Amino acid sequence: MALYVDADACPVKAEAERVATRHRLSMFVVSNGGLRPSANPLVQHVIVDAGADAADKWIADRCGPGDVVVTGDIPLAAKCVAAGARVLRHNGEAFTAANIGGQLAMRDLMADMRAANPLGAGGGGRAFSRSDRSRFLDALEREIRAAGRPL
Repeated sequence: MALYVDADACPVKAEAERVATRHRLSMFVVSNGGLRPSANPLVQHVIVDAGADAADKWIADRCGPGDVVVTGDIPLAAKCVAAGARVLRHNGEAFTAANIGGQLAMRDLMADMRAANPLGAGGGGRAFSRSDRSRFLDALEREIRAAGRPL
């Protein structure tokens, strides 16, 4: 069992590290670089090439049943769910086999709508909140415990 964090633009790296340490899990923080490494011996920083989706590919190629992945990237989440991993967004929402198809479809629809907007307007969404952080911690704890149980 391992915890994989898609670390570029991830607001919950420190929280994930605390939970991984409490459970004595190996944690892989995967990015294109520019992150300060942790001194925690359970945390391995993986720096991938700067190519498109290199971090996503690294995680997708390694995760599987019993692992937990933290990402906001929906295509990566789909690959990880298909591989049998448990997957969480930064706000604690789970990606599952039951909801990933709808998530991918909505992502594609929104991309098409943004591309068709001649004014380029778009809002970006709401800010990451303290309650999002708290929901993430609770959800990560639940997912790690569930991943450790035999099916």
